[in-house]
Amino acid sequence: MIDHPTGNMIAQSAHLMGDPARASMLAALIGGDVLTAGELASQAGITPQTASGHLAKLLDGRLVVAERQGRHRYFRLASAAVAQALEGLMALSPPPPAFPARRHGPRDAAMRQARTCYDHMAGRLAVDLTAALQQRGFLHRSDGVGVVSDAGHRFFCDFGIDLAPTSRSTRPLCRLCLDWSERRPHLAGQIGAALLARTLALGWVVRTPNSRTLTITPAGARGFSDMMGRAVDGRNG
Repeated sequence: MIDHPTGNMIAQSAHLMGDPARASMLAALIGGDVLTAGELASQAGITPQTASGHLAKLLDGRLVVAERQGRHRYFRLASAAVAQALEGLMALSPPPPAFPARRHGPRDAAMRQARTCYDHMAGRLAVDLTAALQQRGFLHRSDGVGVVSDAGHRFFCDFGIDLAPTSRSTRPLCRLCLDWSERRPHLAGQIGAALLARTLALGWVVRTPNSRTLTITPAGARGFSDMMGRAVDGRNG
């Protein structure tokens, strides 16, 4: 029998994500949150004892990592790659029966407009911004990977984002991640994370407590409008 290590690895990760309770716990962490086992059990609708068994499997599969602080043990996704895999699976999944057939992603209009996907932006704002940067020649797609042009390097530098390579990170500079609700790509990788951090620092977007939703502020509506060359509605939804 021929061994297929790559296929086995894919099957193992798919099996871990494929259980409904584990999938619910992973989905609760996709916004970059850190949660306790009890909180994840509540999200999945299972007992704390059952959640502990599932979390042990996710830890072994390197889909989550745990860190202890005081008396509590907190869990988070192991990497941005796990979040991107989950987002891709969400994009491939059919909507629940209660959804209109043509509509995908979250029901909440504000979350569809702008939200976090691990450490970068997702939703309509993020895909429109990515499309605008491509149209302006700041980045383009090559073999599924985002490539930043010379003009793009100048643009991001002027915007306050340092694109100088560092030896500490092996993460791709620019990735294009399929958006769950919009079914178009948004920016991920180092640039995606830096863009979210920079817009948060500028007050263009603010996090919504206990949610992945990002609220676009009036300053953000003006800033994104200038960046994209078209009006951006600051009213989420």
